Amino acid sequence: MPGIVNMDRVILHCDMNSFFASVELLEHPELRDVPVAVSGSPDSRHGIILAKNEAAKKYGVVTAETIWQALKKCPDLSFLPPHHEKYREFSHKINKIYLDYTDMVEPFSVDESWLDVTASQKLFGSGREIADKIRNRVREELGLTLSAGVSYNKIFAKMGSEYKKPDATTVISRENYRELLWSMPVGEMFFVGWATAEKLRAMNIDTIGALAMADSMALEKLLGKQGPVLRAYARGEDESPVCLYDQRDKIKSVGNGFTFSRNLKGEDDIMTALVSLSDTVAGRLRKYQLKAYGVKVDIKDPSFKTISRQKQLELPTNLADEIRKNAMDIIRSSWRIQDPIRLLTVTAINLVDETESEQLSFFTNIDGGRERSESIERTMDAIRSKFGDSSISFGQIIGNDIGIDL
Repeated sequence: MPGIVNMDRVILHCDMNSFFASVELLEHPELRDVPVAVSGSPDSRHGIILAKNEAAKKYGVVTAETIWQALKKCPDLSFLPPHHEKYREFSHKINKIYLDYTDMVEPFSVDESWLDVTASQKLFGSGREIADKIRNRVREELGLTLSAGVSYNKIFAKMGSEYKKPDATTVISRENYRELLWSMPVGEMFFVGWATAEKLRAMNIDTIGALAMADSMALEKLLGKQGPVLRAYARGEDESPVCLYDQRDKIKSVGNGFTFSRNLKGEDDIMTALVSLSDTVAGRLRKYQLKAYGVKVDIKDPSFKTISRQKQLELPTNLADEIRKNAMDIIRSSWRIQDPIRLLTVTAINLVDETESEQLSFFTNIDGGRERSESIERTMDAIRSKFGDSSISFGQIIGNDIGIDL
């Protein structure tokens, strides 16, 4: 109809700069200008780098490498232990600032969020102006910095926050995205992991622009349904919405199920399956910043008979090891271990926000083992975020014959 204008959305992606390291340095200002990494104990040279500050980045120190590798690059590197409860606390404070500008705030991880500010511009200015206001407030009120991407879709907003760091705003528009992004290596495309990039390069798809211009059917043959999706992302055709901040509360459960290439039989088979299923469930819980007060297991036998059992937990969890152990307890108490299993599903239930769960368990005595497990699993999250989901896995899954891919 005449007079109707199809207005683009205005979406921000805000990504904290060196978040873990920056939070730790608030209590160690004397280390602010020297190379610093957050890691496990430096006494264990096989520990992993969780985060690094800008000074360490200049030496080539990268997330997920071992301590000894980092020390070879930077012998004077200082180490600080991780404190994940602090990171959750600051994440909550940062998102509260975002909520002053829009209720459409979708956390992507503990240090990243998308904001849809389309309807906020009359109050606060353009997308760039809102991003700059947020950056200034986070710096002044919390002593931290972030980089922001501004675009008309979530994918390009995310890539904008990566384009220039630290403490910068980058606008990726319909007019400039080809110029800014299409010459970049295809591995820089959001959601293109290391393994996918290798497959694309084998087809001479070396840049994001080449991915955008590739044949959709050829991509589907190479990568399955994800191929055409990645092509659409490279062409700026992402239409996914930004969720309301409280929409996470509507998630009632997080589960993962698998029909195996052969029936499971015996405890070793079941444990191999649970290691993989529980790892996926726990990773999704951490991504949504949730914990579970219960675990549910569904078992289907070869004749398609299904049983469902669940267990309530004393403490909420988003740790794979705890989910796996409780799932195994359920199976031992409700299933004859030697009976064949065709399909197994593990589901986290009775979900609460991570921050809320910390308050609920405040007076409970928790040993250091749980904190160490959380540090290890969040390290795995960081490695997978950087190098792809298949970049790190459990030895028990390698070479399995039940159909679980790494």
